[in-house]
Amino acid sequence: MAGGKSEEKLAAVYGAKSDEEIAALYDDWAGSYDAEMAAAGYRHPSICLALLARHLPRGAMPLLDAGAGTGLIGEWLAITGYPHVEALDISAGMLAVAERKGVYRALHRHALGASLPFADGHFAGIVSAGVFTSGHVGAEALDELIRICRRGGAIVLTVKDTVWNGGFAERLVELEAQAAITRAEETPPYVSMPGTDDDVPSRCVVLRIA
Repeated sequence: MAGGKSEEKLAAVYGAKSDEEIAALYDDWAGSYDAEMAAAGYRHPSICLALLARHLPRGAMPLLDAGAGTGLIGEWLAITGYPHVEALDISAGMLAVAERKGVYRALHRHALGASLPFADGHFAGIVSAGVFTSGHVGAEALDELIRICRRGGAIVLTVKDTVWNGGFAERLVELEAQAAITRAEETPPYVSMPGTDDDVPSRCVVLRIA
């Protein structure tokens, strides 16, 4: 299939056992990532962008692209009217590619799931595509993203079913019960890379910060 190269690399990152291993694998992949994900028919960025535009006003700033990778979403955010976007990613190699695109105001190398170096309520919105997935991060990363997003702001993220059914959905219910968030929108499950053999569905969720 067209996504053969990406399938091999995805299998490796899904099976990674540490943040350091994930970062090294993405460092090695950075140079060919955009082309290979395009061949795989990667849908997450366009779906996230559509939902962000629906739930966060044009011109809202600053935004955080959490798990920015090579900057696939960052390129489109600037075009669609979000003038100040910052990138966060675990991989220095991916961030180097993103930096060359010139679409981010700042780049931050940090892992999701740990404490993040931003003040409470710093960002007007956060987008995170393809990060809450096998071998990456799960519900443990939610609280920090909520903390750094301002009240009334929106977090748009994709969640693979392996993570959704592994505690993520339950954590959302808890956060809703605590009145920390409201669930503004949730897509039906969809296959994120139809050009590969990975048929485990994902969904995109929009969280409004209460």
